[in-house]
Amino acid sequence: MTGTLPAGLREFYENPAVPVASGDERSRRQAVMLARVLPAEPSLVVDVGCGDGSAAATAGPLLGAHRIVGIDWSQDALRRAATRMNHVVRGELTSGGLPLTDASADAVLFSEVIEHLVDPDSALDELRRILKPGGHLMLSTPNLAAWYNRVLLAFGVQPVFSEVSLRGIHGRPGTQVVGHLRLFTARALRGFLTAAGFEVVTVAGAPFHGVPRPLRPLDRAACAAPSLASILLVHARRV
Repeated sequence: MTGTLPAGLREFYENPAVPVASGDERSRRQAVMLARVLPAEPSLVVDVGCGDGSAAATAGPLLGAHRIVGIDWSQDALRRAATRMNHVVRGELTSGGLPLTDASADAVLFSEVIEHLVDPDSALDELRRILKPGGHLMLSTPNLAAWYNRVLLAFGVQPVFSEVSLRGIHGRPGTQVVGHLRLFTARALRGFLTAAGFEVVTVAGAPFHGVPRPLRPLDRAACAAPSLASILLVHARRV
């Protein structure tokens, strides 16, 4: 996780019990999207909010000779990431907080991070700073309008992925608190990225590993319509 956080959130994200990885299927789909658009020559791919490095480990075999550098704010996450990645460094999503020069990165992986941020606008400004013109942003985040959330809301139930407390789950399915502060629909995410100076190229969907097993075939089928999918995968380019 990266960014400037109040003391309570900093303590929350440094707790080793708080998850810092998301599903392998999301990571694989995102890596495939990136591999398709990177040039043949070696490129610099920056995994911002790399967590424990599992996403980069999944992407590595698909990205070949491209160099992946992991950046995270959490020292605990970086210790774990160092066992899976060759290059990790501490950084924050503040103005100039990422340890890269302007227009130095060919691509940024931004996986399951934006929903945790107090100030996502400044975060995108920083990502845009380090990306080369035309550079690729591969962003993933939970979908507020996932197919099951539409059903839950119709019955007055708090949507999955949303949280009202850092101490416990209230009013929605699930038992694990993960610190989500922002949630997006596909339409909102498109508008947000466009306003931040990115051109949205593709929006795709990915399944959520936390869906109960009997419902997983339906969850995978929903990926065909990204606005209904559990996870939103976006490929955007820096304008």
